[in-house]
Amino acid sequence: MNSSESNRMATNKPIGGVATMLRGLRLRCPCCGMGPIFNGWFAMNDRCAECGRLFDRAPGYLLGSIYFNYGVTAVLVVIAYFSLYFTETLSGKQLLWLLTAFGGVFPLWFFRYARGLWIAFDERWDPWPNEEEARRGERKVRGGAEKRDAPAGG
Repeated sequence: MNSSESNRMATNKPIGGVATMLRGLRLRCPCCGMGPIFNGWFAMNDRCAECGRLFDRAPGYLLGSIYFNYGVTAVLVVIAYFSLYFTETLSGKQLLWLLTAFGGVFPLWFFRYARGLWIAFDERWDPWPNEEEARRGERKVRGGAEKRDAPAGG
């Protein structure tokens, strides 16, 4: 058995929430930890090249990543504001400009990580394939193409 086969066998075991989230932060598939989620700065892969997990499971599915992105940005801005305001490190005007710039630039950088976290969060609480996906018969076949099983009796 080569290392690739042993890695795949090891990834079939359920993993903990922390490991799943770390895989998301590394921008890797939360199922196997091997396949990249992104193939560019903003372009996502449709599914994992290693295990076939769908990264965009349904229309509107990735909207949850916006909440991750907004939440992290808001928390960091609030912490920075109060830290810098009460230490009187910067004037009010400087603080406003700095945090406005941060609030505009940080979400663009964090976009990929927010999506990775959202996909990992979903994998932790609703592992792929979920019941609906299994019912539709989606699975990976050789060559990475999606195959839909024929309905029973037809």
